[in-house]
Amino acid sequence: QVQLVESGGGLVQAGGSLRLSCVVSGSSFVPNQMGWYRQAPGKQRELVANITSGGTTNYADSVKDRFTISRDNAKNTVYLQMNSLKPEDTAVYYCKVVLLSAARGPRLVDYWGQGTQVTVSS
Repeated sequence: QVQLVESGGGLVQAGGSLRLSCVVSGSSFVPNQMGWYRQAPGKQRELVANITSGGTTNYADSVKDRFTISRDNAKNTVYLQMNSLKPEDTAVYYCKVVLLSAARGPRLVDYWGQGTQVTVSS
């Protein structure tokens, strides 16, 4: 079974930094895509950042130049370095990966983590 384990969330003051980590286990394949989404109360879930197996990255305009996504394929881990945090960054952050699932086809399948709370105080 594929599992995503997130860590690194917490409470930080505005202007501070956090680094989120997401470790993927239970797959024989390197994820095609790894990314982070977030959802604030009463709002839609939105893409924060995404990185492909080739290293191509995408960022939401609201976090561009402040957040950096990276991945370590040897550790099956994706990171989100968050700098210059703002109160509006407060949300539950979800890790998502897209990988080839032998049990389901094989075919590409999305997997989600449970989410980790990030709270930025003013």
